[in-house]
Amino acid sequence: MARYLDVHPDNPQPRSIDQVVAALRDDALIAYPTDSGYALGSRIGNRDGRDRILRIRGLDERHHFTLVCRDFSQLGQLVHVDNHAFRAIRAATPGPYTFILPATPEVPRRLLHPKKKTVGVRIPDHAVVRALLEGLGEPILSSTLILPGETEPRTMGWDVKEELDHEVDIVIEAGETPAEPTTVVDWSEGAPEVLREGAGDWSRFA
Repeated sequence: MARYLDVHPDNPQPRSIDQVVAALRDDALIAYPTDSGYALGSRIGNRDGRDRILRIRGLDERHHFTLVCRDFSQLGQLVHVDNHAFRAIRAATPGPYTFILPATPEVPRRLLHPKKKTVGVRIPDHAVVRALLEGLGEPILSSTLILPGETEPRTMGWDVKEELDHEVDIVIEAGETPAEPTTVVDWSEGAPEVLREGAGDWSRFA
């Protein structure tokens, strides 16, 4: 059964955050709230975590994973960003956007799109996520919690606990999250292409 932690959405309790960080370092898979619904997350080096996310979501190897970053400097270590993309992405973060960009050698090959060698990156605007990233000291490997046959992410921790009690290790409850997934912008070819119109103002990249 998954551990269920009730965390304050604006001022997350350090003790609870420390428990989740310790579990992530021990290769746990968590379900956690973001500014665009719930997500599944694990440590980047957790090979089993990646496979569990694919299994829960019913996805194949071509799925674009997202590396959730604390800030822009951390993001810049993981992907190649030209000057035009830099300015636009910097202006839109933190926020509910995922950007697909060519990965640097810092990203393990198993997390890359098999043909494009790209990966998704994002900087959420959510206090719980910021606290987790600060404590962990590295990005979180993540994927929006949209289950097979559904089109929107889960929005409540108790609902996730009920649905995935035996599939994840920790569920963080921090109140209701927005029901709209991130806007996904593919910038891997040098110009932005909106792949998914979601939360946030996607027209700025159209």
